[in-house]
Amino acid sequence: MADLATRTLPLGGFHGGSATVRLTPAAPASRLSLRAKPDAVAALSAALGLSLPTRPKASATSGTRHALWLGPDEWLVIDETNTDLLGLVGSAGALHSATDISHRNTAVLVDGPGASATINAGCPQDLSLKTFPVGACSRTVFGKAEIVLYRTGETAFRVECWRSFAPYVSGLLAAGAQDAGH
Repeated sequence: MADLATRTLPLGGFHGGSATVRLTPAAPASRLSLRAKPDAVAALSAALGLSLPTRPKASATSGTRHALWLGPDEWLVIDETNTDLLGLVGSAGALHSATDISHRNTAVLVDGPGASATINAGCPQDLSLKTFPVGACSRTVFGKAEIVLYRTGETAFRVECWRSFAPYVSGLLAAGAQDAGH
C-alpha cells in the first residue's frame, strides 16, 4: 500500500478558481482499481462495506469510501483515509483482480455554481443534473487527459487523474474556472 502520509503531493501549492467556482486539491486517499465477475460482487461488497454498483454511471458511498462503476466488471474504489483496501478485498474469498493505485492518482475538487462550466471547458460530457445527477461517475476525457469524473453534489465534482497529468488537468481547470467566472 502506498504511504499517503509521506509522499509528495502532485498538486501541493495549487490554488485556483473564480467568483463562481473553487478548485481544491483533494487530500491524499487510498485508491484501488478493482476488476471482478458478477459472481464475486457480493463478497467484495461485503469486504468493502458498501454495495459495488452494477450499472453505468453509478456510485456507492459508505462514510469516506466510494466505489465508482467504470465498466461491467470494473470499479475505482476511493477511501479518503489511509485504508488498506487491498487487504479488505483480499479477505473477500472471491476471485478478483485488484491493484493499489493510490500512488498513481490524484484529484481536484471542483465546487460552486460554475463547476459544470469549468469542467466543460475541457470535457464534452453533458453535466446537467438530469443527465449526470449527484452520484454519477464516468471515465471520460478532459482536454487530452483521461479522467474519472464523479459528481459529489449539485455543484460539486471530484476530478480524478493520473499524477503525471495533474499539472495539465489543474491548469486547464484553472483556465476553465476563469472563463466560468465571466
